[in-house]
Amino acid sequence: MTGIAARALEDRAELGMAMMLVAYLVFAFIDTSVKWLVLAGLPAVQLAFMRYAGAFAISAVQIVWGGARWERFATDHLGLVLVRGALLISATVLNFIALKYLTLTVTSAIMFSAPIILCALSMPLLGERVGPWRWAAILLGFVGVMVVIRPFGETFHWAALLCVYNASALALYSILTRRLAGVVATETMQIYMGGLGTLTLLPFAVWVWTAPATGLDWGLMVALGIWGWGGHELLTRAHAFAPANTLMPFTYSFMIYLTVAGYLVFADLPDGWTLLGAGIIVVSGLIIWMRERQRGVGAQR
Repeated sequence: MTGIAARALEDRAELGMAMMLVAYLVFAFIDTSVKWLVLAGLPAVQLAFMRYAGAFAISAVQIVWGGARWERFATDHLGLVLVRGALLISATVLNFIALKYLTLTVTSAIMFSAPIILCALSMPLLGERVGPWRWAAILLGFVGVMVVIRPFGETFHWAALLCVYNASALALYSILTRRLAGVVATETMQIYMGGLGTLTLLPFAVWVWTAPATGLDWGLMVALGIWGWGGHELLTRAHAFAPANTLMPFTYSFMIYLTVAGYLVFADLPDGWTLLGAGIIVVSGLIIWMRERQRGVGAQR
C-alpha cells in the first residue's frame, strides 16, 4: 500500500470517528431534552411518538424522493424486521420513563451494559464461542451494573429495572441487526421501524397528549424526531468509513456528554458509587472489544 493510499484510509477512519462523536452528541441532546420535557410534565409516550413520527416523516420523504418503488419496501424477513423495531421502540419508551426518575449518568451507565449482554447472548443465539476472558468481562460488567443500581440499598429506584430491560432489548436489537445486515437494506429497516413506532404509539400519544407550555418546550419536542433521524444517519454512515471495532470505544463519549449535561442543565452530580460502577462497565466493555478485535485480526491472518 502506498503512503497516499494509507493516508486516505486513515483520513476515512478519522472521519468515521468524528461522525461517531457527533452522533452520540446528538443522542445526548435527545436524552437531555426528554428529561427536561418529562420534568415539565409531558408524558413519555408522547415524546416517544414525536421521536419516531419525526424520523419516519424524514425517512419517508427520502424514499419518495428516490422513487417509491415497492422493491424498496419488500423483504422476505418482515417478521424479524418488525421484532427488531419493536425492541428499540419499547426500549425508547421505557428509557423516556426512566429519565424522569434517574439521572442521565445512571441511565447511560446501565445502558452501556448492552454490549456485555450481547456478548453473553452471542453463544446461545449466534453460536459464537465465548472464551474465558470474555466471560470474565461479562461477570465484571454485571458487577458494575449492580454497583450502579445498588438493588439492596436505600438509593435503589424501580426505574433502574427499566434501564436493565432497555440494555437487554438493545442487545437483542443488535443481534437481529447482525442477522439482517446485508440481507435487508438499511433504509428498509429504518422505514419499517419508524412506521411501526408511529402507528403503535399514536393512539397512546393522542390519549395523553399534553401541549408544551413554552416555545422552548415545543421546539425541543419537535426536534426529537429530527435528532433521532440525524443521529442514526451519522451512526450508519460512520460505519462506512471505519470498521465497528475501530468505532466502538467512541460510543462511551455518550456517557461523558450526559454526565456534563446532567450537571449543567439539572445540577446533577454522580456520586462515587455511580462513577465506580460506570467505570467497571466501561472497563468490561473495553475488554470485550479488545478480545473481539484480537479475534478479528487472528481471523484475517
